[in-house]
Amino acid sequence: MTAWTWRFEKADGSEVQPAVQPEEFTTQGDAESWVGEHWRALMEGGADQVRLFEETTEIYGPMSLHADAS
Repeated sequence: MTAWTWRFEKADGSEVQPAVQPEEFTTQGDAESWVGEHWRALMEGGADQVRLFEETTEIYGPMSLHADAS
């Protein structure tokens, strides 16, 4: 089964522990829905951006958690 996971980072790309512990997701949609529900708590907990991985392959990122990002 494919696992979709998030990497949580500061603006400089250094990894941080998330304020809300994610699970491993079985679909990209589930992973994206989860970050959509928890982005504010993640940001308040010290993460500035996230990257989405399918197994070890980066799908996209960095994606800012800040609402004012373009």
